[in-house]
Amino acid sequence: MMTFLGSVWWLIISLGVLVTFHEFGHYWVARRNGVKVLRFSVGFGKALWSRRGRDGTEYVLAALPLGGYVKMLDEREGGPVPPEQLSQAFNRKSVWRRMAIVAAGPAANLILCVVLLWGMFVIGRPDYAPVVGYAEGIAAEAGLQRDDAIEAVGERETPTWNELQLALLPAALDRSDVGLRVRTADGDRERRTLALSQLPAELDDKQLLSAIGLAPRHALVPAVVGRVLPDSAAWGVLAEGDRITAVDGVRTDTFDQIGPLIQTLADSGGSGMIEVERNGDRLALEITPRLTEDPGRGEFWALGIQPQRGEPPPRDALQRYGPAAAVPAALRETAHLTGQLFGMIGRAFSGRVAVENTVAGPITIARAANAYAQQGPAWYLTILALLSLSLAILNLLPIPLLDGGHLLYYLIELVKGSPLSERAMVAGQYVGLALLASLMGLAFYNDILQLMYR
Repeated sequence: MMTFLGSVWWLIISLGVLVTFHEFGHYWVARRNGVKVLRFSVGFGKALWSRRGRDGTEYVLAALPLGGYVKMLDEREGGPVPPEQLSQAFNRKSVWRRMAIVAAGPAANLILCVVLLWGMFVIGRPDYAPVVGYAEGIAAEAGLQRDDAIEAVGERETPTWNELQLALLPAALDRSDVGLRVRTADGDRERRTLALSQLPAELDDKQLLSAIGLAPRHALVPAVVGRVLPDSAAWGVLAEGDRITAVDGVRTDTFDQIGPLIQTLADSGGSGMIEVERNGDRLALEITPRLTEDPGRGEFWALGIQPQRGEPPPRDALQRYGPAAAVPAALRETAHLTGQLFGMIGRAFSGRVAVENTVAGPITIARAANAYAQQGPAWYLTILALLSLSLAILNLLPIPLLDGGHLLYYLIELVKGSPLSERAMVAGQYVGLALLASLMGLAFYNDILQLMYR
């Protein structure tokens, strides 16, 4: 229940901030260009609060917080305009001024993204170091080993594990090999190549990173038994809370080390000794693994134990800059994220990425905002910046009803020397409405799938 309420709260706060800045961009540039603003509304529907300012603008906070609008004086809307106010009508302004007013909303969200990222860097975002816990499959073939620190993917620096994942994702989606700069446990710096071209073409986009076979150090759990499965090889031998210190004489520190040692033990004859710490005592117990079959893994030897899950380890990396250094860092990050988002849009249109994996609805956004907010202010500023940038890019798409659609109309007006006919604009509105309805339908569909299969 608390997660639900938290998600709703952070969705309202996030959308409120993003919509307010977006509409303020339109409002501010409209006023600077002499256009009379009739209403500035955050939200749609019934007004929960309203006040009329000295400038004659009605400021409204409405019930449905999924958008907002700035209503300007316009001869095409709301009846005749008094002659003394004609110079303040939006439609009487030059095409360049109208374009500036329309583009100001996305521009405000772009500026907000930079400011939020600047705040994130100044506060400092705690994360985990990009250190390998274990490598298998493609990662192991690249020569990656436990305790390797991955410092860069291609030319992109990766100071944290989160940055490493974001850097690997585009190459994984494109199935293209990528170079890594690695610092080994001995302190040597080496180059590795991840052969991401070997990733199966039919693999779901959401499984790409796990399919690389790279696990972080912070995800490793201690070699402590959390549960013994009934009628398994460990039943009656091991107990919950046992810390496994060695398997057949080979030391174990983390739970992931146990599986490969059990396979080796079975290959060498079957039975062996497993050393554990139990209630302060050190015990050596004889155990015989059993052959087990799993649909995802096939046949393998197992003891029948599950790890003990505890609190995640403390974060051991911090992205932080001073106020001055944070400015270019925020600009670089905004440019990088912009490229990434446009890249995802391009991949969706080319079919390299499933469209349903690129569109998030309000439920997914709410859950993400709540999850990031729980990790601290720097993480919340991160998701808010990404949402602000996404809103800017979405609004610039050349779809009628969006800012990008209006900009397209004005570009056509510049080329032909006169505005589009009313009939063409009405037809465009219907096309835009259909596209937006489809987009919203896809977003809600994805939200439902997330709830069903999370």
